Amino acid sequence: MDSVHSVSQGSPLPRLEVHMLWQHVLQVPRAWLIAHDRDPLAPEAVTRFLALQERRQAGEPMAYILGSREFMGHDFKATPAALIPRPETELLVETALDYLRERATPRVLDLGTGTGAIAISIALACPAATVFASDVSPDALALARLNAQQLGARVEFLHGSWYDALAGHSGFDLIVSNPPYIAAGDPHLAQGDVRFEPRLALTDGHDGLAALRAIVQGAGAKLAPRGALFMEHGWDQAQALRQLLRLAGFTQVASLPDLAGIERVTGGIYNEG
Repeated sequence: MDSVHSVSQGSPLPRLEVHMLWQHVLQVPRAWLIAHDRDPLAPEAVTRFLALQERRQAGEPMAYILGSREFMGHDFKATPAALIPRPETELLVETALDYLRERATPRVLDLGTGTGAIAISIALACPAATVFASDVSPDALALARLNAQQLGARVEFLHGSWYDALAGHSGFDLIVSNPPYIAAGDPHLAQGDVRFEPRLALTDGHDGLAALRAIVQGAGAKLAPRGALFMEHGWDQAQALRQLLRLAGFTQVASLPDLAGIERVTGGIYNEG
């Protein structure tokens, strides 16, 4: 009879991914899987594993196959409705939390929330904050609401494109965003996991700066005095974004590197208005 060991021997996938798929199929922890890898398996389990393996071989992201991705210590439901949360985006959340640390009851806005990972992580780490999150995609908002509900986070979700979603809302102490910043012709759009992710969440359809530009230019009308704006961006966009921020009236403009040493988050304090 088939076992985890016998079925896995012929797998073309990396060992870690094989283990992750089996854990998902059998709903067991990794330690159990290792200890019981020669136990006989039900035929349905083998069939399900092979189907998932085939999806992974076709390039589908593990997060979509497993239905979740860990971010900031929390498990977020992941579907093709939204971008998969990535480790480098944790820098944006950490930067936001550092800024909020000395503010008693801050108002926070996450633009283009996707899975809700950024807004929800901030709300969970800073319970005194009033957190809003917007997205132009109804499917993404439904996913974000589900994640907030499952993780017990208080976030108000708004539908619309960037600031169009915020009629009647302003006075934010902090705005954060991980917008689409890949240029329309970038070859990376045809490679790896991004082939399966929503195009709207990856590229602005132009030079990669269109969404960032719109967020910077509209921030002043929505920020409280001395409010801050922090954005995630591409590996080569920090300098252009710093210039956009300064031209829009921001000071203390700075870029922060991710773990790979790439300038990944840029922001500043708004001094006008």
